[in-house]
Amino acid sequence: MDAILHGFSVATEPINLLAVLLGCILGIVVGVLPGLGPITTISILIPFTYAMSPATAIILLAGVYAGVMYGGTVTSVLLRLPGEAASVVTAIDGYEMARRGRAGPALGISAIGSFVGATVALVGLTFFAPALADLALHLGPPEYATLAIFGLMLIAYLGGGSFPKAMVAAGAGLFLATVGLDPISGAVRFSGDSLQLVDGFEVVAIVLGLFGIGEVLYNLRPGSKDDGDAVTTKIGKVFPSRADLRRSRGAIGRGSVLGTLVGLVPGGGGLVSSLVSYGVERRVAKHPEEFGKGAIEGVAGPETANNASSTSAFVPLLSLGIPFNVTVSLLFSVLLVHGITPGPQLVDEHPDVFWGVIASMYIGNIVLLILSLPLIGVFVQILRLKFSVLAPLIVTVSLIGLYTIDNNTWSMWVAITFGVVGYLMRLWGFPLGPMVLAFILGEILESALRQSLILSGGSFDIFVTRPGSLTILLLVAAIIFYSVASLLRARAKRERGGAVSSESSRAPENGPSAPDGSALSAGQHRLVEKK
Repeated sequence: MDAILHGFSVATEPINLLAVLLGCILGIVVGVLPGLGPITTISILIPFTYAMSPATAIILLAGVYAGVMYGGTVTSVLLRLPGEAASVVTAIDGYEMARRGRAGPALGISAIGSFVGATVALVGLTFFAPALADLALHLGPPEYATLAIFGLMLIAYLGGGSFPKAMVAAGAGLFLATVGLDPISGAVRFSGDSLQLVDGFEVVAIVLGLFGIGEVLYNLRPGSKDDGDAVTTKIGKVFPSRADLRRSRGAIGRGSVLGTLVGLVPGGGGLVSSLVSYGVERRVAKHPEEFGKGAIEGVAGPETANNASSTSAFVPLLSLGIPFNVTVSLLFSVLLVHGITPGPQLVDEHPDVFWGVIASMYIGNIVLLILSLPLIGVFVQILRLKFSVLAPLIVTVSLIGLYTIDNNTWSMWVAITFGVVGYLMRLWGFPLGPMVLAFILGEILESALRQSLILSGGSFDIFVTRPGSLTILLLVAAIIFYSVASLLRARAKRERGGAVSSESSRAPENGPSAPDGSALSAGQHRLVEKK
């Protein structure tokens, strides 16, 4: 209790209270705007946090992260345009409720569910993170190396899309992490003749390029839709009725628990928890046929789950020092540039950061609830802004902030280069998350791996003789085996389908005949083959 009270004393300092308020407001605004999200916003803000204390910087960005989760619901419900990825599921039933004139209750139950889910996850964070940090003190380099590998594999697997593409992106991130000085021997690697690359790539420049500039370029591509013209202003009564609360309480309770647990899993971000919650609610519902047609449980459950998971994702960051979530990995980089290494020692060496951030999240959760319910109509007006107007401002502010870090144009060129890379990756279907996480975790993975081999005299037996590392390696092997088996089954299914179609195409020269014996036309012949 003394530690928690110390955290609240840090969080209630005027500068930190202001950071909570600004972070929550900015997060809601960003969440409302289609095309922006927590990753883009946090990456843009990272350079501006250099002048802040570590606690204030993380408190600000954590408020932005939570606010985006709240704000992303608005466009999902009103326009069926998810403000961020985790709100995709909310758009299914939330938009149908809006079409029936129940946009207010949909937004209201989302705010209440988000508050409850985040609070439940915060309670878990308060009591579970310190215990996990104590346990992590007994882990050695082999466990950290295998845990980093497990996190990368599972993040790539759960990230959606093509698993091979995700692994290619993770491999590229690992390669980028090796550029510069060797962490063990101090040798210079892959820098060519560039003195700038001796120190390696700056994480801020890469993140800002991929998620900031790259996202802007992707949303401005030819054929993309500028959704700022469409706006729905008729919301009605926001606070849900007693009947709505009664129908939603089970979904909110289950979403809180599911989201908290999913957030602890590598790759278990808001989208994964929302999908899991929606599937559970549809299975346990008395009237599953209502889902997809405006069921309030289909809004309450996923919204609760995605906010709970975004909060519980701080547990492995603060206790293990390993980010299992792309957005949380950006907060990891913020701590690093402030000279703080997240991990088991954080709770003892920097209690103001550890407990101050947790306490500020309690305060921010209340602030978000207060802002969400009565001010929804105000935030909706933000939808009138066109992304084509915001895009130049975003890029300009990003590059200026990056230049102010060390007054060096090199970082700006790196950000621009990776902006183009991020745009091409999005265009070709390569996920950005595994690449960034692999880059951030690359140093942890390499250092732990090299230290383990030094301890074992160069033998890899150390990874299978220790129970912890062996268990994690078995999980990694299971993921790889399942992925390969799925690919082989899909390929076999395609080959069987091709064989069937080729056999069906072998028809008599004159083709099949109609019931009256006359020859079929070409169109009729194709229809018979298709059937």
